Amino acid sequence: MERLQKVIAQAGVTSRRKAEKLILDGQVKVNGSVVTELGTKVSPSDEIEVNGVPIDKEEPVYFLFYKPSGVISSVKDEKGRKVVTDYFPDIEQRIFPVGRLDYDTSGLLILTNDGDFANTLMHPKYHVEKRYVAKVKGIPSKLEIRQLSKGIMLDDGKTAPAKVKMKSLDKKKQTAIIELTIHEGRNRQVRRMFEALGYPVQKLKREGYGNLDLRGLNPGDSRTMTPHEVKQLRNLAVT
Repeated sequence: MERLQKVIAQAGVTSRRKAEKLILDGQVKVNGSVVTELGTKVSPSDEIEVNGVPIDKEEPVYFLFYKPSGVISSVKDEKGRKVVTDYFPDIEQRIFPVGRLDYDTSGLLILTNDGDFANTLMHPKYHVEKRYVAKVKGIPSKLEIRQLSKGIMLDDGKTAPAKVKMKSLDKKKQTAIIELTIHEGRNRQVRRMFEALGYPVQKLKREGYGNLDLRGLNPGDSRTMTPHEVKQLRNLAVT
């Protein structure tokens, strides 16, 4: 038996908090009867409707995916471009990406059908580290590297402190490879941080997400996450 709001969230309908509001507002039915009690528990055999629409109670699945550059982090695209779920043609569950990577950014992306898990990872109050490697035009100074680590003022506010490491530089081509670890998830944040200092990003890859990395995977590859990895990531998100 599971709490009703958790089952709704795990079905990918909405977050657990919003599911609680739907219940309180009388928009949820269990076996044909409206339920407004948040403590209600349901079994796998119970029929649940949200706003008159039955939810599918799927077994939760979790995938680690190496997103190639030039792929949309979505389940569909109005322009007909390739999306991440195109790489999972044999998966029956309705999976979706946790967060997003820009069209021109490659790297680690999680896909799941567990809405509660996804909302926990994306909640701004939780600090799950995301590790990126960027190739930038120009070579930042030590002072500028320190600026990145302390936070950069962007148009939507100052970024949180970051971990920054200069991995290599090419004086002849005037480019640098820099590793940047952040826990925020603002739109195009890494690119905007470097651009604010005058170093446009030529190539960007997310190599780590919490306890996960891309070892053993090539672009377009995926694998099922282990229960231990899921538990570790969930624990990281709430500590």
